[in-house]
Amino acid sequence: MSGRADTMLDGIYVELVRSVFTALVPSVIMSIGFVGGGALIAWQAQDPIIAVIVLAGAIASIVRLFVAAYWKREALDPAFDVARARLIDRRFGVAYLAFAVVLGIFGMRAFMLPEPGAHMLTICLLIGYCAGVSAGIGLRPWIAVPSMIVALVPAIVTALFRGEAIYWATSAMSAALLAGGVRSLLDRHRHMIKEIGRRITFGNMARMDVLTALPNRLALREWFEENVTTSARTQIVAVHCLDLDGFKPVNDNFGHPVGDALLGAVARRIARVLRDSDTAARLGGDEFAIVQCGIGHPDEANLLAQRVSAAISRPFQIEGHAIQISTCVGYAISDDKADDLERLIALADEALYIAKRRGGGVVRHDPSPKPTQTYAA
Repeated sequence: MSGRADTMLDGIYVELVRSVFTALVPSVIMSIGFVGGGALIAWQAQDPIIAVIVLAGAIASIVRLFVAAYWKREALDPAFDVARARLIDRRFGVAYLAFAVVLGIFGMRAFMLPEPGAHMLTICLLIGYCAGVSAGIGLRPWIAVPSMIVALVPAIVTALFRGEAIYWATSAMSAALLAGGVRSLLDRHRHMIKEIGRRITFGNMARMDVLTALPNRLALREWFEENVTTSARTQIVAVHCLDLDGFKPVNDNFGHPVGDALLGAVARRIARVLRDSDTAARLGGDEFAIVQCGIGHPDEANLLAQRVSAAISRPFQIEGHAIQISTCVGYAISDDKADDLERLIALADEALYIAKRRGGGVVRHDPSPKPTQTYAA
C-alpha cells in the first residue's frame, strides 16, 4: 500500500512540475513589458541605476525563457519521471526567482524617483507580474509565492516612506492584492492536487485488473510499446500465455469468492518469479500473459515458463481450503521490434493450445509452417 501511495505522490508531483511548461505566454508578455516599460522609465528619468537594473532584468528574462523552452519538450514527454522532474523543477525555480529579485529591486528604485508616471507604470508592471505568476506557475507555490513577495514587497515598503496619503493607499491596496493572490493561489493548488490525484487514480483503475492488481490488457499494450516497440535497443522478447487447469472446479466447489482469492494468489506467485524488466497481466478469466524482455538466449524463456509452472503447481491455502491446480504455458519469441504484441500473444496462445492438448507442460511456438512440429521445451 505504501508503494502505491508513493507512486501516486510521484505522479502528482510530475504533473505539477509539467504544468509550469504549459503556460509560457505570460512570461513572454511580462519580459517584453518589463524591458519596454523599464527602458522608458530609465530614459525619462535619466537614471543610470534603473538602466542597469533593466539590463539585468533583460538577461534574467532571457535565461528564464531559455530554461522554460529548453526543458519544455522533455517535461511534456509521457516518459517524464520524478527524478527528472525534481532536477528541472529546481532549475526552473532558480531562473524564475532570479527575475523576481531583479524586478523587486527595480520596483524599489522606481519608487525612489520623483516622477509619479514612473510609479504608476511600475505598479502596473508589478501587479501584472503577480497576476501572471498566479496564472502561469500557480501550481508550484514554492516558486510562485516567493516570486510574488520578492517582486512586490520592496515597492510596497518604499512607497510607504514617501509620506503621502496616495502612496500609503497604494501600498495598502498592493499588499491586500498580494495577500489575496497568495491565498487564492494556495487554494487552487490544494484543489488541483486532489483533482490530479483523482485523474491518476481513475487512469490507474482503467489499466489495472481489480481482482489481481496486475496490469490489464490495455496497460500491457502500453508497457510493450514503451519498453519494446519504441526502445532504442534491439532485444529478444518472449511473450508467455497461460491459464489455470482445475480452476473451474474451485469455483464450483468453494464459490466465486474463493476463486477470486485464488486468482490473486496466483498473480502474486507469478509476480515473484519475474525480473524487474518483465511484466505480467491478467487477460481475463483465468488467463494471464507475461512479457519477458532483454533475454540473452531463447532458453531463458523456457526457464521462466518452467518456474511459473512450478510456482503455480504448489498447493494454495485459500480461506482454510487446500487447493491444488496446475497450468500450461505457451510462449513465442521474437527479436523484431516491429512485432506486434497482439500477434505474439496469438502465437503464444497457439502454443498454449498445443500444450493443453498434450495434457500439460510448456510449449514454445514453432515458426515453421506446420503447427504439429511445435515442440515442448
